[in-house]
Order: sequence, then C-alpha cells, then structure tokens
Amino acid sequence: MESEQVEDEARTVVWFSAGAASAVAAKLTLLDTPSAVIAYVDTGSEHPDNERFLADCEEWFGVEIMRLKSHRHKDIWDVFEKERYLNGPSGAKCTVELKKKVRFRFERPTDRQIFGYTSEEAKRADRFREQNPGVDLITPLIDRELTKTDCLAIIDRAGIDIPAMYLLGYNNNNCIGCVRGGMGYWNKIRVDFPEIFERMSEVEVTLGRSILRDGNGDQVPLRTLDPERGRGLKEPSFECSIMCSAAEDEIDDE
Repeated sequence: MESEQVEDEARTVVWFSAGAASAVAAKLTLLDTPSAVIAYVDTGSEHPDNERFLADCEEWFGVEIMRLKSHRHKDIWDVFEKERYLNGPSGAKCTVELKKKVRFRFERPTDRQIFGYTSEEAKRADRFREQNPGVDLITPLIDRELTKTDCLAIIDRAGIDIPAMYLLGYNNNNCIGCVRGGMGYWNKIRVDFPEIFERMSEVEVTLGRSILRDGNGDQVPLRTLDPERGRGLKEPSFECSIMCSAAEDEIDDE
C-alpha cells in the first residue's frame, strides 16, 4: 500500500472517529504508548459539533489529533455526484472514498492500528482481521470488555459533553445523512435535518436509485417513505458497568 510517509519505524495509530468509543480507545492507548498517533479522517459531512468534541478530547488526551482528508472529494455529496453511486452489495462508496482510501494512504505496513471496536462488536473486529490480514489490529475496548454504553459513561464522567448526534438520539456519530441508515434513521433525519433529507431525496431522483429497501428488496424512495416506518431511536445511556469503572481506574492512576 502506498503511504504518504516514508519512514520505516513502527507506529501506534489510533483511528479516532469523533465517537465515544474511539475516544476512550485513544485515551487508554496513550496510557501505555504516549507516542501514539491519534488520527481523525474528516469526511466533510459530519455534525459541526465534532470540532468542539475534538478540541475537548485533545485537552483530555494531552496530545493533538492529526486531521486527514480525501484529496479527491470534499464531502459525501461530492462523492455521489462524481461516482454516481450511493450504496449497494459492495458497500457505501462514500465510505471507501472518504475514509478507507484516506487510511490506506496514511498507514504503513509496520503500524499497530487501534480501532474503537466495543465488546458488542467482537465479530466485526474478527471480520476486519480476516479481510485485512496485513493489519496489526489492536482492540483495547474488547480486551477490557467495554461496551458502547461504558464508553459514553467514561466520556460523560470525564466532564466532556458527548457529540451532538448522540444527544439527538442517534446510535452513531456518522455523517449526517448516512446512506447505510434504515427507515427509522431517515425518518429521524427528516425531522432533525430536513434540508439533508430533501437533498438526499434529490440525489436519489438524479441517480435513479434509492438507498432504502423494503422486506422484499424493492426500492423505497425517500420521497415516498411513510413517516411512521422504522423503529424509533433510543436515548443514549450513561450507565457505567464494573468494566467501565476498572477502565476509569486505569485513567485515574495516570
């Protein structure tokens, strides 16, 4: 893989997504490896409150977060326009262009790479290892049996306001208008970010395809989406388990 760096020394790289889990993974990694690089891939399409969260985390970490960005695309809308693709069996094109290719350009074969997979995502981590055999993946949250709720609690108890998307009731702090979201997600976007809902509706019309499917696999255009379809999203929980308390003790011992 091509890398923007030419040095051969091994690095520890934490991929910070502006989410609670990756923030806790970064904090725990820095306890053992103060020289770790904390890297954030800016998609240009996330909630503006993420900049505030990054600044708060930089103060908590005691190190600067490195910002990375695609050289080809400005944001998800630029990807949709240029690539003429939304989502499908091969995944979301915006994820590939705005995140994966940026990571590929930055990473080195000798890197130890830390991702914020929580204990509920152990199978996702296993799939990542299978699909990326050349990556030395480290999962500090899984190793400590920390859940997503634990991570939200750790951030909250550290005195940091969690990202706005969580407070709005979204399960992840992804781009606003994620093409991988379901009917419930898009009906919530319709209410919270009507301009994003309308813009994605227009993109669907322009490209002649929809991001949603019904139970039969048939396309469901956003313009025809029943406002009552989809499950409601739950408010975030800040309950701290025994494992969460143990992780906090590690951080406090610092």
